[in-house]
Amino acid sequence: MDAVDIVVVLTAALLVAGLGWFFFGPRRATAARAEGAVQRAEVTVKGGYSPSVIRVRQGTPLELVFDRQEAGECTSRVVFSDLQVSAGLPAHARTTVRLNPDRAGSFGFACGMNMIHGTLLVEPAEDAPSAEPAPDGRAPTAAEPGVAGPGGPAEDTEAAERRAEVADLTRRVAVGAVLTLPVLIAVMAHDVFGADRVLPWVLIPWVQLALITPVMFYTGWPIHITGWLTLRHRAADMNSLITLGTTAAYVYSVLVTVVPGVFPADVREVYFEAVGVILTLILLGRLLEARARAGTGEAIRALLGLQARTARVIREGTETEIPIEDVAVGDELVIRPGEKVPVDAEVLSGASAVDESMVTGEPMPSTKRAGDTVIGATVNGTGSLRVRAAKVGADTMLAQIIRLVQQAQASKAPIQRLVDAVSGYFVPAVIAIAIVAFAAWFTLGPPPALTLALVSAVAVLIIACPCALGLATPLSVMVGTGKGAQAGILIRSAEALETAHKLDTVVLDKTGTITAGAPVLTDVHPADGIEEDTLLRLVSGAEETSEHPLAGAILAGARDRGLAPPAVGDFDSITGKGVRATVDGHALLVGTARLLDDAGVDTAPLTPVAAELSVQGKTPVLAAIDGRPAGVLAVADTLKEDSAAAVADLQRLGLTVVMITGDSTRTAQAIAARIGVDRVLAEVLPEHKANEIRRLQDEGRTVAMVGDGINDAPALAAADVGMAIGTGTDVAIEAADITLISGSLSGVVTAIRLSRATMRNIRENLFFAFIYNATGVPVAAGVLYPLWAITLNPMIAAAAMALSSLSVVTNASRLRRWSPDAPHRADPGDARTRAAREQARG
Repeated sequence: MDAVDIVVVLTAALLVAGLGWFFFGPRRATAARAEGAVQRAEVTVKGGYSPSVIRVRQGTPLELVFDRQEAGECTSRVVFSDLQVSAGLPAHARTTVRLNPDRAGSFGFACGMNMIHGTLLVEPAEDAPSAEPAPDGRAPTAAEPGVAGPGGPAEDTEAAERRAEVADLTRRVAVGAVLTLPVLIAVMAHDVFGADRVLPWVLIPWVQLALITPVMFYTGWPIHITGWLTLRHRAADMNSLITLGTTAAYVYSVLVTVVPGVFPADVREVYFEAVGVILTLILLGRLLEARARAGTGEAIRALLGLQARTARVIREGTETEIPIEDVAVGDELVIRPGEKVPVDAEVLSGASAVDESMVTGEPMPSTKRAGDTVIGATVNGTGSLRVRAAKVGADTMLAQIIRLVQQAQASKAPIQRLVDAVSGYFVPAVIAIAIVAFAAWFTLGPPPALTLALVSAVAVLIIACPCALGLATPLSVMVGTGKGAQAGILIRSAEALETAHKLDTVVLDKTGTITAGAPVLTDVHPADGIEEDTLLRLVSGAEETSEHPLAGAILAGARDRGLAPPAVGDFDSITGKGVRATVDGHALLVGTARLLDDAGVDTAPLTPVAAELSVQGKTPVLAAIDGRPAGVLAVADTLKEDSAAAVADLQRLGLTVVMITGDSTRTAQAIAARIGVDRVLAEVLPEHKANEIRRLQDEGRTVAMVGDGINDAPALAAADVGMAIGTGTDVAIEAADITLISGSLSGVVTAIRLSRATMRNIRENLFFAFIYNATGVPVAAGVLYPLWAITLNPMIAAAAMALSSLSVVTNASRLRRWSPDAPHRADPGDARTRAAREQARG
C-alpha cells in the first residue's frame, strides 16, 4: 500500500467518523418565546425545518408559525403524529398551527411525505400536572387552524400545488429526455456494439458536456436544491444521496473534459450519460409517483366534495337560497326532491326516502318523517322535506367525519415507528458504505482503480431509496382510513387500524348492538274465549298511563294494528309487578305472574306460554280481566337484521365472538343461540364490563369491545380496540377507537377486513422498500465482483431506485380498489392461529 492509498484510507475513516457527529451529534434547541398567554416560535421550511428542535413549556398554548419558502408536495403538509394534527402549508406563505402541549415529553413532527423531521420538546412546568397519559392512552388533541375547516381552502391549495408540481416535472423530464437520449444512444452503441458511426459527434466530451449541463442544472434542479438544503440542516434524504452521486460523477467528467492531463490515460472516461440518465429517470419516477400519489387522498377529497354549497332557508316567511356557511342553528330549511341535505337537521314536516350511503355506507335509502333526523350531505329522494337546522359548520356529522379521518391520517402506526427508527440511520449508513466502497476499490481494486471506485460509490448513493421506506406506511394508512370513511367506519388513529388486524376476540354488548335497543310487542296469546284484538285493546288502555318501557312497546303494537286505547278509569301502578286499572268497565291486571297470584287469579293456564316465551328471550306480560286469566303478551328487544350474519362472518374470519349483557342467563343464552354466539357473559353489571374485558385479555386474547351506551364507555376504553355503534351515545363514541356510523354489526366485519387488507398492503410496501436496498446496495458496493466480476452501472441503479418508490406508491394506490363487498381474501394463518390459541388456553 503506497502513500496515496494510506491517505485515501485515513480520509475515508475520518469522513465516516465525521458523519456520525454530523448526523447524530447534539443539536441546539430553540426556545419558544412567551407572548402574553401563548408561546410562539417561527419555523422556516426550506429543504428542512429551521429550527428543527423547538423547546416549549408544558401547559401553555403554543403557536408555531411555519414560513414555507419553497414549493413541491414534499413539504406541503406538516404532521404531528403523536398529537394527531396535520396542517397544510401553502407554498411561499406563512401558516400558524396552534397546539396545546398538555404533556411533557418529546413529540416529533414531519413533512407529509415523512422525509424531513423536527422535534418538539415539551418541558414540564413546575405547577403542571404530572405527565401521565390519558386514561385511554391517547395523546391530547390539538387545534389545527393551519387548515381551514372541512371544505376550506387548504385541500384546494394542496391540489393546486400538486398539479403545478406535475406540470413542472413534466417539463423537466421532457428536457432531460431530449438532451440525454442522443448521448445515451451514441455511448451505448460505442460501448456495447463497438459502433463509432452512430452519432459520432456526440462521443466528443465537449458535446456531451454541452448537452448534459442543462440536464444537470435544469432537470435535476429540484433534486439538487432540496438535497443540499437538507444536508445543510444536518439531515439527508433521497435527494441528498442522488445529488451527492450525480455531482461527483458530473464534476469528475467536467475535469476529465477540461483538464484531461491531470488524470492518467486509463481513467479519462467521462460519465455524462450516467448523470443525464440518472437525473431523468429519477424525475420520471417522481412524476409517475406524484400522479399515483394524487389518488391516495381521494377519499378525504371526496368527503369534502359531498357538502352542499347552498341551502333554501325560510326567513320572515320568504324562501331564500343562501350559502351553506350562512345557515344558523334553528333556521327552517326546505329540501326539494333530489337536493342534498345542507346541514344536520330535524324533520318538521314531509316524508321522503333519503340516501345516506355517502355517510353511513348503507346502500338502502332511509325513510324520514316528522321527528326524524337527517344528516348533512345526504341526498333527498322523491319527497319534499321541511327541516330545522340542528348542527351547522364544524358541528355537523360530515365535519366530524372529515376531522376524524384527518386525525387518523396524521397519526402514526406502531409499525411505522420502527421504520422511522431504521430510516433515521439509513442515509448516514449509505453514505458511509459509499465512502468505504470508494476507499476499498481505490486501494484494493484492479486497474483502473479510480474509475471503479467512483462508479461503485456513485452506484451505492443512487440505488439507496429512503423515500420508499418513508412512504411505505403513511400512504397505506391514508388510503385505508379514507376507504373506511367511505364505508361508514371512522378510524380514530393509525394505531387502531393496525391493532384491529391482530384481534382474535370480539365482545358484543347485547342491547343496542346485537339488538335494536328498543322493546317491541312480538306476541299476543289470548286465553280461550277472548279475541286477540280485544285483549290487546284492553291491555293497551291499562298501559296508556304507565311510563314503563314495556308499556310503550304494547301501546305502539296496538297502534300499529289500528287499535285505539279505550278510556281508563281507576289506575294504580304497583312497583316491580305491573298495573291495576279499570278499562271499559272491566277490571284489568297487567304485569307479572306474582301480580295475578296476589290478586287470587289462577295463572296455571298462562304459565306454560309464559315459560316458552322466556326461553325465547322475550319478556312475558300476563293479563287478567275481571279476575280471570285473559292471556299473555310478549315484549322483546328484537335482533338487528344482520346480527346473525355478522357473527357468522366474524367467526369465518377466525374470531371468537362473545356476548356480554346484564340480562338473566336464560334470556342471554336464548339470544346467543339465535345469532350463533358460543360464549355468553350474562348478568354483568355495567360497572363490571371493563373487568370482564381485562379478564379476557389476561387469557392472552387481543380483544375488541363493541357497544353503544354510556355504561359501555369504560369497557370500550379498556379493550385493545373499542368500536362504538354510531347510533349510540356521544360518550361511547368518544371512548372508542373505531366508530360504526350505520349502527350495523356488519361494520365490525368490514373494519377488521379493512385493517387486515391495509396491514397486508403495508407489509408488501415494506418488502418493496427493503428488497431493493437489501440487494441493491451490496451489489452496487461490489460484493459480487470478486466472485463473478459483477458491478452495478449507476444508470441501472437509478432505474432500480425509481422503481422502488414507484412500486410502493403504486401498491398503496392498489388498496383504493378494496371494497367491503369484495370476497374476503382468507388469511392462511387465521384458522391455524385460532386453533393454536384455543389449545393454549385449554
